[in-house]
Amino acid sequence: MSTLKCVETTTIPVETPVEAPSRPVTDDGDHDRFAHYARRDDVARAYVTGEAIVALCGKKWVPTRDPEAYPICVTCKERRAAGWSI
Repeated sequence: MSTLKCVETTTIPVETPVEAPSRPVTDDGDHDRFAHYARRDDVARAYVTGEAIVALCGKKWVPTRDPEAYPICVTCKERRAAGWSI
């Protein structure tokens, strides 16, 4: 027959971090801060409905910022100068 031995244990408190470490935001859509050429009526509709639209360069996005604050997309500018239209 086996005998049971009593073992004394001690609990040590572990410090819990108060705040999780912050991670850099890598895909908030602001990595491409350019103004794009798109149809005026599509831009107006997108501002109201929040739908994505397609620019002359092919980028799909939801316009939410003032385009005057950003430089014009180089591809959009080149395509417009070459006579492309949406």
